[in-house]
Amino acid sequence: MLIYGLVSGERPGALEWWGLVIALGGLVYLVFPGLESPPLLGSFLMAVAGIAWGFYTLRGKGSSDPIGQTAGNFLIAVPFGIAAAIPFLSSVSISYEGAFWAILSGAIASGIGYSIWYAALRGHTSSSAAIVQLSVPVIAAIGGLVLVAEAITLRLIIASALVLGGIGLALCGKRKITG
Repeated sequence: MLIYGLVSGERPGALEWWGLVIALGGLVYLVFPGLESPPLLGSFLMAVAGIAWGFYTLRGKGSSDPIGQTAGNFLIAVPFGIAAAIPFLSSVSISYEGAFWAILSGAIASGIGYSIWYAALRGHTSSSAAIVQLSVPVIAAIGGLVLVAEAITLRLIIASALVLGGIGLALCGKRKITG
């Protein structure tokens, strides 16, 4: 997204660049190999997912109907999801409770979240949206703390402070330069 913004003529200021560097440094520190960090393959797959999310974000940046566009995107994804599940059908066991939670987390929570993100993009350039997105791993880590009682580690605290502080610096830098 940042590259797209630069190619499109966006020119982040010095504080935005510093904020990006600090936030990225915090993210790298969070996933850097060590005793308390996630596996390298998992980190790589999350990076690929982040890149895909960037394309999804750029596609919806100018959306005039975030809810309708998100619903359409979900409908387009259904055949791909079904096709991906076919090799595993023999080992699938679906309960009413599991289906309920899958629909609640997928269609409802994700759909609402994506719609809100599309609507929020109106106030961001591609580069500032890219920087704000760096908060997602921190939000996910906090979710792990709250929902599944993962341990609070010094690495998580330092990385979260760097990521969120860097994002804050970038956004403050943007405000000073543009308005």
